Amino acid sequence: MPGAGAERPWSRQRLRSNNEWLLLARLRSHGPLSRAQLARDTGLSKPTVSAALAALEEAGLVREAGRFVPERGRTAVLYEPDPAAGYVLGVDIGRAWLRVAVADLSGQVVARQDAPNRGRTANAVADAVVAAARAAIAAAGLTPDRIVHAVVGSPGVWDERRRSVRFADHLPGWGRRGLVDRIAAGLETTVTVANDANLAAVGEYAFGAGAGSELFVYALVGTGFGVGVVQDGDVLVGAHGAAGEVGLLPVPPIAPEPLGGPARTLEELVSGDAVVRIAHALGLAPALTAKEVFDLARAGDPVAVRVVAEVAERLGYALAVVCAVLDPDLLVLGGGLGASADLLLAPVEQALHRLCPLKPALAASRLGEDVVLLGALATALETARPEVFERRTG
Repeated sequence: MPGAGAERPWSRQRLRSNNEWLLLARLRSHGPLSRAQLARDTGLSKPTVSAALAALEEAGLVREAGRFVPERGRTAVLYEPDPAAGYVLGVDIGRAWLRVAVADLSGQVVARQDAPNRGRTANAVADAVVAAARAAIAAAGLTPDRIVHAVVGSPGVWDERRRSVRFADHLPGWGRRGLVDRIAAGLETTVTVANDANLAAVGEYAFGAGAGSELFVYALVGTGFGVGVVQDGDVLVGAHGAAGEVGLLPVPPIAPEPLGGPARTLEELVSGDAVVRIAHALGLAPALTAKEVFDLARAGDPVAVRVVAEVAERLGYALAVVCAVLDPDLLVLGGGLGASADLLLAPVEQALHRLCPLKPALAASRLGEDVVLLGALATALETARPEVFERRTG
C-alpha cells in the first residue's frame, strides 16, 4: 500500500489538472472571462485561478482576449480558449456528394470542400474522401499533423470488431474490411465512423431545431431512410450500433399493391427512389428525379401533387412506427426529402397524428444538407478537446 508521501504529489497534480480543465470548460461555454469572474463562477480562489490560467496559457490552451475597463476599479484581462490549439475534420459520405470540413477547437469551420461522389468502387470513394480532406486541410493553411481527430459519417452501421460498415447498400462494396483504415492512413490521424442519421441528430440537437428537446428523433429521408435519436443530449446507438435503422423493417404485404410496385422495407416505401417509382407509375416522365417531382408539385402539376400526397401518407406511417417505440417530443424531417418540407410537413403531420395517438411535434431541419457534416464536427470535438488538453498538460 503506497504511503501518504507517495500519494500526495499525484493528488496535487490531479487537482491542478482538474482545476485547469474546469476553467477551460467555463471559458469555452461562457468566455471571454476575467480571473475574478472565473473565481466567482467556479468557487476557486483567485490565486488558484491565476496559477491555472498561467499554466493553460503556457500550454497554448488559452490566450488573452482583450481587457475590460470598468467605470470603477482596475482594468481586468479577459481570457478565452485558444481555438488554434488543435483542429478536427468532419466528413459526410453520401451516394451523390462528399462533404468535408475542417474546424478549430471552438467549432469554427475554417475550410470546406464539397465534391461529387463519382467513385465507382469502394476504394475510389475512400481515395476521393482522402483527396477532398487533404484539399480542405491545405485550404485551411494546415498540415495533416494538426488534425487531432476525424469523424466520418456514412450510411450503415460501423462494426468495430470487423472494422467495416454493415447495411450500406447504396454504396457498393462499402462493407469491405480495410476501407476505413485506408482513409485513416491517408489522413494520418485517428478516425471514428458514425452512422449518418445519428450524426444528423447530433448536428440538429447542437445547432438546429432539436435544441432543448428531451427526446427527439431526426428522420433522414433521401437515398435511404434512417433515424437518429437523441435523449437528454446523448445519441442512442443500441447494443450493436444499429439503433434507428428503421429503414430495414419489413413492411407487410399491401393490398392493393402500392403505387410503384411492392416494397419489402420501410426504406423502399419512403425513400427518394420511391418518389420516382410512384411518379412513373402515375405517368410522369421516366427521367425525373425526386427533386424534379417536388418542383413540379410546387408549380401545381396535379400528378406531382398526387405523388407528394402519397409520399406524405407513407412517411406518416413510417414515423408512426418510430413514435410508437420511442415516444419522442419532437420529430425533425431532414435529408433529401426534408428539403421539400414546405410541401411535406403539413400532410405528413396530418397522417402521423391520425395514425399515432401520441402526436409529437414535427419540424423541418434547420441545417439542410450540412446537418451530417456539422454533427461529425461536433462529435470530433468531443474527442479532440480532452485529447489536446492531455497532450499539452500531461
